Amino acid sequence: MTQLITTELVELDQNLGNAPETVIRHLASKVAAAGRASEVEGLFADAFAREQKTATGIPGGIAIPHCRSAAVTVPTLAMARLNPKVDFGAKDGPADLVFFIAAPDGADQEHLKLLSKLARSLIKKDFTAALRNASSETEIVELVEGALADKPAAHAAPAPADAVPVGAGVGSTGSPAAAGAPAGASAGSAGKGPKRLVAVTACPTGIAHTYMAADSLVAAAREAGVDLQVETQGSSGAKALDPAVIAAADAVIFAVDVDVRGKERFAGKPVINAPVKRGIDEPDKMVQEALAAADNPNARRVPHFGAEEQAEHEAEEKGEHIGQKLKKALLTGVSYMIPFVAGGGLLIALGFLMGGYLITKYADNIVVQNSLFNLPTEFPDNAWGPLGAYLGAVLFKIGALSLGFLVPALAGYIAYAIADRPGIAPGFVAGAVAGFMGAGFLGGIVGGLLAGYIAHVVGRLQVARWLRGLMPVVIIPLLASLVASGLMFVILGGPIVAITKGLNAWLSGLTGAGAIALGVILGLMMCFDLGGPVNKVAYSFAVAGLGAATMDNQAPWQIMAAVMASGMVPPLAMALASTVLNKKLFSLAEQENGKAAWLLGASFISEGAIPFAAADPLRVIPASMLGGAVTGAISMATGVGSKAPHGGLFVFFAIDNFLMFVVSIAVGTVITALSVIALKRWAVKKTVDTVEPVPVTV
Repeated sequence: MTQLITTELVELDQNLGNAPETVIRHLASKVAAAGRASEVEGLFADAFAREQKTATGIPGGIAIPHCRSAAVTVPTLAMARLNPKVDFGAKDGPADLVFFIAAPDGADQEHLKLLSKLARSLIKKDFTAALRNASSETEIVELVEGALADKPAAHAAPAPADAVPVGAGVGSTGSPAAAGAPAGASAGSAGKGPKRLVAVTACPTGIAHTYMAADSLVAAAREAGVDLQVETQGSSGAKALDPAVIAAADAVIFAVDVDVRGKERFAGKPVINAPVKRGIDEPDKMVQEALAAADNPNARRVPHFGAEEQAEHEAEEKGEHIGQKLKKALLTGVSYMIPFVAGGGLLIALGFLMGGYLITKYADNIVVQNSLFNLPTEFPDNAWGPLGAYLGAVLFKIGALSLGFLVPALAGYIAYAIADRPGIAPGFVAGAVAGFMGAGFLGGIVGGLLAGYIAHVVGRLQVARWLRGLMPVVIIPLLASLVASGLMFVILGGPIVAITKGLNAWLSGLTGAGAIALGVILGLMMCFDLGGPVNKVAYSFAVAGLGAATMDNQAPWQIMAAVMASGMVPPLAMALASTVLNKKLFSLAEQENGKAAWLLGASFISEGAIPFAAADPLRVIPASMLGGAVTGAISMATGVGSKAPHGGLFVFFAIDNFLMFVVSIAVGTVITALSVIALKRWAVKKTVDTVEPVPVTV
């Protein structure tokens, strides 16, 4: 197996700057210089993005920045002993020991297990003391390799769930405790032996924090005289806790930054939920909170059908208002709907390309009556011959069927965001009703909200224990579908249909100043938050109308073109400004991001401008909105249309008036680029520390 750490990957007692980003960049450069990563910037971007999600500092003056990255070619550890220390977000102060874990996207399980094992070793005081006392890079490598080679001691905290015998607990002395207690009984509640807890730890990367939190929690439980067994849901694999162990537990701890897989296994257990880092920083407090919850009949419990996500519970307790909950539900529905629309829209566009724009009239007959060995004789004049007509009809029909899921998927996943899995079926049914009635996008939103909240309310009903198993698969879908879809048919559908028809008529009739004004508004929205909620609202509005577009009603295609063109402006403008017009106004990292932003912008990925907006939002965002508004106005004014919902310049074949599509984007890009340069040059701003260049030693 490839050596994970070498002397050239170790940096001792060096000043690597005063911020985590400078340290991470320096270590990323060492990994690349050692030939273990294809590029510095890609690795740094992935690692720093992970750092921004959750600080990687842990108690004891240690930090473990880590990531999976496509730039990494060999699983690698790089280590720095810092002088001075750098604050990585640990509660007890800055870190002097930094281990940078860089894993390839497809790292094998053996390497991942070793990386995870190193992370666990860092909470052992004797190991970290030896690292601080080491006098050379060679000694550091030997210490690390020794930690990776040693087998866990018999008394060590269990790692994966399968490392602990079912029914065996660890008492305060480290000896097995009360192994013979009945699976359905709590040893603690019977007054014999320790309390029993179970826990799940998980982090987004699943390399370091997952396993360190597990070890910290088990160590804290041992000191409290409590039996705790952990299921680590990490990258190096894990075996699920035995159902008997879960059944015997008094309470459960979720120390996670991601969803718990198989949460329904813990249904009815008192639960303590917190970010995975708290499992490292405050394991003793979490254990005590779990013990208190076990004795509290009013403690929060894992739902019997998994309808409420723990994050939502936390938000409710902090007073999250109805508007925030509504926004989350709508954005969830949109995010799940977009793949149906993107794939379906592109297939329709390809169908038009091969079969001609009149293929809509012939498609049904062609796909049913013809085949590759029986090509059609009746087809549009502008099709690519009989074969093109047949393939165009097939592509168009697949795309149209995909778009047919637009409203049901939107409604289904809005309901899912509110009521979890039991809300999906009622949401899809309510969305199908909305589509059947012609209530469209608005009907899908209303139906999804109705289905979700009804499923949520039904799921909270207290029912007999024998009935709980039927709730998520029978009772909730039945009642929620009946009530939500019934209301859509009987009361709400008619008014929503009238509103939808009126809106479509108004959009179809927009010409001149009205169309231009709409283009300005859509352009502003697309550039306001670069992939955020406002951007998604504008995009959803555009894609939802594609299904209603025809040769006689091209307004939805024009709206889609304006939205796509405007969304391409920010990344292209940042690329132009940072790589061509004035490089000196941008950091080296921004110049590297600018190179990538050319392709991202051309592909209609607005998020390519986010690194620039994050570093200087008060200049980048207004400049982007100005250019986006101009682009949207030009696109609408010149009648540019897009039959594809995504793809940017690469779906040129689906763009009507492609020349003006390119012109509108170019004009907006230049305006934004010049505006952001002007603002950076002349707008007064408070001096902000930038990333300090650090000499790279290899």
